Amino acid sequence: MLFENYKVVLYRNQPDGWIAEIPAVSGCYALMPTREEALAELAAVFEIIHSEYDESGRPLPDDPTEPVHA
Repeated sequence: MLFENYKVVLYRNQPDGWIAEIPAVSGCYALMPTREEALAELAAVFEIIHSEYDESGRPLPDDPTEPVHA
């Protein structure tokens, strides 16, 4: 699975900063001062986790996340 195949959750971390995460992949999150930095860092973290899964011969988990409008 590629980064683009996963749903990303992006939200404010009060009082400053942003959190971006991929809920389907344990430990895949980033905390940065701006939205753009959080998303860029999340992509980098995803690549590290993806490499670790590849090295151990395991597939990344599927993404069961479904959008819900509250």
